[in-house]
Amino acid sequence: MKLSKEGASPFFTRIGLARGGVFIVALIVMPQLFPQHWIWNMMFFTVLYAAMSVSWNLIGGFAGYPSLGHAAFFGIGAYAMAAIFKSTHLLTNGWQPFFIMPLIGLGCAILALPIGLIAMRTRADVFAIVTITLLFVAQTLGYNLKSLTGGAQGAGLSRAPFRLDIFEQPFYFAAVSLLLLAMGIAYFITRTKLGMALTSIRADEDKARGVGVRTTAVKVMAFAVSVGITGMAGGIWAYYLGFIYPQFAFDPLITIAIVLMTFLGGRATVWGPVLGAAILMPAQQLLAYYVGGSQIYLIAYASIFLLIMLLLPRGILPTVLSKRRLASLAKQGNMSGISSTPAITGGSNS
Repeated sequence: MKLSKEGASPFFTRIGLARGGVFIVALIVMPQLFPQHWIWNMMFFTVLYAAMSVSWNLIGGFAGYPSLGHAAFFGIGAYAMAAIFKSTHLLTNGWQPFFIMPLIGLGCAILALPIGLIAMRTRADVFAIVTITLLFVAQTLGYNLKSLTGGAQGAGLSRAPFRLDIFEQPFYFAAVSLLLLAMGIAYFITRTKLGMALTSIRADEDKARGVGVRTTAVKVMAFAVSVGITGMAGGIWAYYLGFIYPQFAFDPLITIAIVLMTFLGGRATVWGPVLGAAILMPAQQLLAYYVGGSQIYLIAYASIFLLIMLLLPRGILPTVLSKRRLASLAKQGNMSGISSTPAITGGSNS
């Protein structure tokens, strides 16, 4: 195991490696247990949204900059894929679009640099307004740049030449690869000085700048990486559907979903956004299946958000870990100002 400094915690721990190994095996094995196409479809969207939630967490969770414009880069990635692999382009190898994904992500990250330099001059609610404005600008351009996007008529992509019985599987595993990439970056951030810099920015940006943190560079880099991953997710989504429209590619509900998933699971954690996506996305899919194409799930979104704010303002994972930590301290009799008594022992187990 690698140590960053003598006496410091290891970069990788046995428990962490075991947890990651079990998670990867579960991602590979679990869909194989259910051959139904609708389950593969649900798993694909769950993993894809988990990847976007983890990527949003880099800027919205670790840095504390609540971006509401990520759907703009999702749509840019989708239309970049549509521009490269038009419906008139015949694919001889269905894996070709997946190999283009890193280039789409890199393009979105480069595009985000000047945008980030401007948007990062604002903070908190003003930053949220600036980024959601960016989303609506991108949506408007999607409707009006008909030569590039097809406008309201939409844009078609080359049909993926995969067998119908396994059609969803390549897209699912592409989404899994993107999720693992996003989680790897998030884990790296939590174990390096970059994570400390982002945390200090979230706590007090002025003090962070005063002690020498290059706040602008750190924020813009986190923003670029975050939207780059989101752009790649948009490309996979477009290739999967085969035909896209501006109102869906630049849908504000995409941003709302990934933000809500991150808040539900726990911001500034590696596993929190994944947990949130694993709860919300299957619930949305099942609700849509049972009630049809109505927008009832939006009411559920609003209800869940209110419950989170009232009962779990820090999210599920941080709340559970905090309670476990307090219970452990209580059992050891190390809680400050409290003596070890039968009454306290009984209370710690509640």
